[in-house]
Amino acid sequence: MAKLTVKDLNVRGKRVLMRVDFNVPMEEKGGQMVINDDTRIRETLPTLELLINQGAKTILMAHLGRPKGQRDPSLSLRPVAKKLADLLGRPVVFADDCVGEKAEKTAEVLQPGDVLLLENVRYYNEDEANDPVFSEKLARFADIFINDAFGAAHRAHASTEGVARAISKRGGLCAAGLLMERELKFLGDELEKPAKPFVVILGGAKVSDKIKVIDRLIEKADALLIGGAMAYTFKLALGFKVGQSLVEADKTDVAKAALEKARARGVQLLLPTDNIVVTPVKTDKLNKKGKPIIEFTSPRPLSEPNIPDSEEGVDIGPSTSKTYADVIRGAKTILWNGPMGIFEDPRFAEGTFAVARAVAEATEKNGAKSIIGGGDSVKALNNSGLGKQVTFMSTGGGASLEFLEGKVLPGVAALADNG
Repeated sequence: MAKLTVKDLNVRGKRVLMRVDFNVPMEEKGGQMVINDDTRIRETLPTLELLINQGAKTILMAHLGRPKGQRDPSLSLRPVAKKLADLLGRPVVFADDCVGEKAEKTAEVLQPGDVLLLENVRYYNEDEANDPVFSEKLARFADIFINDAFGAAHRAHASTEGVARAISKRGGLCAAGLLMERELKFLGDELEKPAKPFVVILGGAKVSDKIKVIDRLIEKADALLIGGAMAYTFKLALGFKVGQSLVEADKTDVAKAALEKARARGVQLLLPTDNIVVTPVKTDKLNKKGKPIIEFTSPRPLSEPNIPDSEEGVDIGPSTSKTYADVIRGAKTILWNGPMGIFEDPRFAEGTFAVARAVAEATEKNGAKSIIGGGDSVKALNNSGLGKQVTFMSTGGGASLEFLEGKVLPGVAALADNG
């Protein structure tokens, strides 16, 4: 069922409370928190500009990081308000709380076209708990609720689901923003009956994270191309040695079932025929999470099917890259979720970038519809400079996966149906 969208509403002079996904990467530089990637902020601009141009009093709420119910200055949304003002070319008022008298009074004096950003909703544990009292406090800001935070729509939190129920209960309208509308269109409608050939590219670390997606997409896909660490679980299931590669040894039965289902349905399920391997060496250093840092030494291409015990697979090899690229170039619909290797390290990025180039080429030269399912795939495309050469890049990570699995997203279900 299509959802009511912001385009269906008369927002002039109304207070519009909008949930956005401003959970952007930040780091400290010179004593200040600096935004590393403003993609998620930019993605909300079309909805915001529509609201501003139509004279809404726009109140934005978002989360940032995991402050666990504490006020953490490094997780304040204040730098986001500044960045948003720069991008909009107009002032953005910032409230240093997301509920309470001060925030409400700031909202009360807004004029049509004004924009207010509330402080991090996760400064309160009540948000993730979907506390009804907290939801009612948020709802006081609004005549209308807009959800444009697809990346948080798979969570039933106060700022995504609870506030919508509170506003609906009193007869207020709850609708999707333009970004949410696009996410539902491309990840939902466009993949319902995809133009053939339909090629699905899946990477990342775990088969267990994506097995439900694999299971569902095998019913529609013409080809599945598997990369990333999850490929080693499939290889293990087929009896190959994977050395020290990241693998889910307890999920080989799941991989076997997927291989069998693909075979039974005549779906081409391709696994890497060669890999880039390294020798992992433990160091005395610890990362930010207190875990030992492993250094990857002696990278080399390996065309043998078995990976030696002392080595670890970190990327698909050149032969696999070429095979995958050839399949991708012949596609009319492409869905890509997950990198082919540890692309953050330039030594192991070529497999992922080869896929990115093939996806962009199929889109531009073959007229393919290319849908990128959020997370690291989007980061990889942006790193390769090809982000603008695909049809759609989702802003959701976990939300994209759950939606592709066919799950109902609470933040979407809470919005009014259109028709």
